[in-house]
Amino acid sequence: MTPHVPHADPQAGAAVKAADRAHVFHSWSAQGLIDPLAVAGAEGAYFWDYDGNRYLDFTSGLVYTNIGYQHPRVVAAIQEQAGRLATFAPAFAIEARSEAARLIAGRTPGDLDKIFFTNGGAEAVEHAVRMARLHTGRPKVLSAYRSYHGGTATAINITGDPRRWASDAGTAGVVHFWGPFLYRSPFYSATEEEECARALAHLEDTIAFEGPGTIAAVVLETVPGTAGIMTPPPGYLAGVREICDRHGIVFVLDEVMAGFGRTGRWFAAEHHGVVPDLMTFAKGVNSGYVPLGGVAISGRIAATFDKRPYPGGLTYSGHPLACAAAVATIQVMEDEKVVENAAALGENVIGPALRELAGRHPSVGEVRGTGMFWALDLVRDRETREPLVPYNATGEANAPMAAFAAACKRNGLWPFVNMNRTHVVPACNITEAEAKEGIAALDAALTVADEHTA
Repeated sequence: MTPHVPHADPQAGAAVKAADRAHVFHSWSAQGLIDPLAVAGAEGAYFWDYDGNRYLDFTSGLVYTNIGYQHPRVVAAIQEQAGRLATFAPAFAIEARSEAARLIAGRTPGDLDKIFFTNGGAEAVEHAVRMARLHTGRPKVLSAYRSYHGGTATAINITGDPRRWASDAGTAGVVHFWGPFLYRSPFYSATEEEECARALAHLEDTIAFEGPGTIAAVVLETVPGTAGIMTPPPGYLAGVREICDRHGIVFVLDEVMAGFGRTGRWFAAEHHGVVPDLMTFAKGVNSGYVPLGGVAISGRIAATFDKRPYPGGLTYSGHPLACAAAVATIQVMEDEKVVENAAALGENVIGPALRELAGRHPSVGEVRGTGMFWALDLVRDRETREPLVPYNATGEANAPMAAFAAACKRNGLWPFVNMNRTHVVPACNITEAEAKEGIAALDAALTVADEHTA
């Protein structure tokens, strides 16, 4: 259903924009170089500005509005909880908190049945690492290049993309290694089987040279998200699980972005038949309506803290409003078959349509993804796979991607653009018609990217 778009009110938009520019300090930005859009409203898969321009959101916010904007059942649940018990300290048993934990534990794989609530994904990673270090008594953490795990002190050091550089003093006890990525293989592989075997051998070597007895955890995004939506080859995560078990290392899967239906399963680990020791989540757990994240904890790790206090907590852990939103979101996803919709549209509509685009646009080097989690790797030259823009490009060097993004917006599509990629990550309950509308806009915008190919 097409959402209602309010009448244009440029004067109100100008006031919102002026207050933002005067007082709001934006993340990951040079403050004097940004021009944030003033948003008037949103509904479902769309949002609109004060000039009456409507955009189909192919970013899901920051890949978190898995059930779209303003779902009436979740809004009503937040309102009802606010009227009944708006807030309460985390040391108490609260109905919304208990029910959210029960529903989450009922969907996590294996015995990940204890839930520690945080305010978001970065804090979830912070606490997963702390739990792993305390459980093992070891200091080091291994994580992959081409990853993102959050912006807080430990999480940013675990991250493997350039956002880490400004905060990385080399003292966080983090060692990075190469994960599998056949299209840009660091191992010169020709097949998925080779990439899997060589990536596992590389991890084994890294562990051997770092000292297995010094390593508390291996932390991986089940499917790396912001770094490029690189689904691991068959057998890789099972191989990492085996390596961790052999060396007594805690295996942590970060499902902050990939979880809660994004890949066409409740959690991406289900695609690989793997159960980690700890699993982080956030974003889609309540579609981002109120900040919430957490760590799902295995019985073995939880038992470490049966008699030994866990030295960590947050004032707003398991906030009633956030947990009520999670309960309603999970119920909506069940009742409206949102996970099934993500799987079916990904397989039958979005995947085939993106591959068809790749066949017509020389700027598309590779299409990869599953469910509502896709990336187009844009290139200057398909043969050499040279990226459309250099790694971590800014300014004029990034002009081709900036021009592509501007073309998307002119066509009513708000794109997710990172480095030389555009990601297709709409709401998991998007309709087939909306998906096709967005892909048509992508089709038109890719002609701009094509102009920069060899």
